[in-house]
Amino acid sequence: MPVRMRARRTDEAHRASTPLELFFDLCFVVGIAQAGRQLVHALAEGHPGHGISGYLMLFFAIWLAWLNFSWFASAYDTDDTLYRITTLVQIAGVLILAAGVPRAFEESQFAVVWFGFLVMRLAMVSQWLRAAHGCGGEERRTALRYAGGVSLCQVGWLGLLFAPEQGRPWVFLVMAVAELCVPLFAERHRATAWHPGHIAERYGLFTIIVLGETIAAATVAVQSALDEHDELGALLPIAAGGLLLVFAAYWIYFAVPIHLHLRSSRQAFVWGYGHYVVFGSAAAIGAGIEVAVEQSVGASHLSLLAASACVTVPAALFLFSVWLLHSRHQKRGWAQQLVLPLAAVAVLGCTFAGTYAVFASGLVCAAAVAAGVTLTSRQGAALSA
Repeated sequence: MPVRMRARRTDEAHRASTPLELFFDLCFVVGIAQAGRQLVHALAEGHPGHGISGYLMLFFAIWLAWLNFSWFASAYDTDDTLYRITTLVQIAGVLILAAGVPRAFEESQFAVVWFGFLVMRLAMVSQWLRAAHGCGGEERRTALRYAGGVSLCQVGWLGLLFAPEQGRPWVFLVMAVAELCVPLFAERHRATAWHPGHIAERYGLFTIIVLGETIAAATVAVQSALDEHDELGALLPIAAGGLLLVFAAYWIYFAVPIHLHLRSSRQAFVWGYGHYVVFGSAAAIGAGIEVAVEQSVGASHLSLLAASACVTVPAALFLFSVWLLHSRHQKRGWAQQLVLPLAAVAVLGCTFAGTYAVFASGLVCAAAVAAGVTLTSRQGAALSA
């Protein structure tokens, strides 16, 4: 029998992600993989404008659905039968959305994507209505405002179906801003009871999911190139550099205990929504490595410089966005603060390193990790002396 849905304590001890949340995250791999694959095809065919804009729009839909669920679950997860069924419906919506990604990219047909998004949002609205039923006062009004705001935004996304093709990017921008305004509107009198440690863990787990998809995509690209072209010498620097990039990205992201920074809803809002750039750039690194592999064996229409930029630009964006949103809050002194911004600039410079651009980028990121570890160790030694 369903239990009464009430807000969980923000200081709840030993709060951790549930198996259902982990399963939810895992199913998002399908959508991320589809968006990345279409980005690769567009870039390799020499259509960067179409590919990047389409990727940003579709990744936003995937990320927003994950974000809505994760923050709600941090506040109201009851893990009863009704909650589990509703979450499984949301997962079904993710899979529908993922199935519509190729058509959205290739034909600008967003009907399947919108319907998948609708399935997820209806389930999310039902969760907010259930939360409103289980509480009262300002908490109830907050839940109802969320339900209303999400519903109105879903109607607004219909613009992607009916607007002319040249007007769809503007519809996306307007609706993206509207989505960002929903929590500001809903929580203006009372914030939801999210758990800092739980939210930090959820974002960390999704980062691992994204980096895992990057590794998988790059591995498949290298394997395919070896099977079809057998050019190991050209692929080794890209494979080694790509591996260093992903390893460094993991190390850099998890080097700081970010939950200590999430002390207010305002801080959490900027950090949480800013992760669109972190997640999107991390996933794009894998797509860039695939493009670099295709270019190295002559299967791409891109120049060497453009193919290199497909890796270095998202890698630099990842480094800078992680520093801006995540790492700088735990860094002490100008030397620690400068490591990631300088590394981002250096990675951009690696674009001009020719066939060794990806490998050079990996070395720069590895050097950034080494510098960060050294500076942190020296600071610890100085404090304990």
